[in-house]
Formats: sequence, structure tokens, C-alpha cells
Amino acid sequence: SEDMGKFLDSEGIAVRAGHHCAQPTLKRFGLTSTVRPSLAFYNTFAEVDKLIAAIKKAKHQLS
Repeated sequence: SEDMGKFLDSEGIAVRAGHHCAQPTLKRFGLTSTVRPSLAFYNTFAEVDKLIAAIKKAKHQLS
């Protein structure tokens, strides 16, 4: 998740990466960390599209 967080930051997208104080839940699902974008009513469709495009780009560059 740290690599993804850094990648999204380089694309101008702010996210939180880590365990988010939810270690027991992550452990239950066999995870150590996650990446969490925070979306709200004021986010635009363009911003959501930018996030999706960056995730797709990261999939190719980080794998």
C-alpha cells in the first residue's frame, strides 16, 4: 500500500495508506495495509475519473 500511496501522490491524488488503526480487521482478511481515498459530496466526476485512471496506470507500473 505504501508504493500505491506514493504513486497516487505523484499523480496529484491524496490518499491514506497503512493500517488505519484497524489491524484486527486487516488481519482477519489476511492484509497488512490498505489504501483509502476519501470521497465526499464535493468531489467532482473528473476527480473520481482521475483516481480511476491513476489506479489503472499504477496497476501496470507497479506490477
